[in-house]
Amino acid sequence: MRASNPTSLPISPAIAAYGMLTLTTLFWGANAVAGRMASGHVSPGMLTMLRWLVALIVLLAISGPRLRDDWPKLRRALPHLMVLGSLGFALFNILLYSALNFTTAINAAIAQGGMPVAIFLLNFLIFRMRPGILQIVGLILGLCGVAMVAAQGDPANLATLQINRGDALLLLAVLVYASYTVALRSKPAALHWQSTMTGMSAGALIAAIPYAFWEAANGDLLMPDATGWGVVLFAAIFPSIFSQSLYIRGNELIGGNRAGLFINLVPIWGTLLAVIVLGETFELWQALSLGLIFSGIALAERFKPKT
Repeated sequence: MRASNPTSLPISPAIAAYGMLTLTTLFWGANAVAGRMASGHVSPGMLTMLRWLVALIVLLAISGPRLRDDWPKLRRALPHLMVLGSLGFALFNILLYSALNFTTAINAAIAQGGMPVAIFLLNFLIFRMRPGILQIVGLILGLCGVAMVAAQGDPANLATLQINRGDALLLLAVLVYASYTVALRSKPAALHWQSTMTGMSAGALIAAIPYAFWEAANGDLLMPDATGWGVVLFAAIFPSIFSQSLYIRGNELIGGNRAGLFINLVPIWGTLLAVIVLGETFELWQALSLGLIFSGIALAERFKPKT
């Protein structure tokens, strides 16, 4: 009888990747709920700074040997990585957490579904990646879905520019993260993920510190209480370290194009968690906006140019 290979996976690599990527999007969706829970318990700048401080400490603890091996390459790439981290890790989360002081976690989750639409538009504007007719239709559907979130389901709010402050911040956060995603094209590819994450986390921490001081200067700084510390630790471990690790491994198993589609699950997880954990109400217009965003993404993905 043939002996089993102890190093073989009990499940196929594809199934393993699906599980990893599903957990990744679950943690990202939970980040919106955690940010809503943080309101009144820790200020956005302090939450972002402490989140990346904890993440950086953990990464330094587990990545020491790798960082020593990669240091010659990491030293050259560090300024670039820190800029990326300050944009995608710090500024995005500051805007997201600030928005959640004024809007719902469901809106935050749905708005993040507009990221692929924003990425698509930026790639066209910057890299002249020309869309097809059905891609343009998909883009318009996605923009309509995001606009519905900003208008709180009432188009009259757009006509009179009556947009909730929180939803305006959400739209800005989506644009920032889309810019970060497009900028990742120039990320150094030779570095191990632990070195890359450490460099970007350091950039995020440094970028968040001035905003925390600005909160203090304006009397808005709120040090975390017990609930705030719970949110800090959750955000540092799950949406940050675990999600990035699982996402990178999922990419290795099934490739970046297929793995990237899983970001479409973020609004679903975020909406479900907001209803279950926070008791928020899921309105009909929110379901419609979610449907428009997903329809737009599906068309844009289905008819994107082959590379």
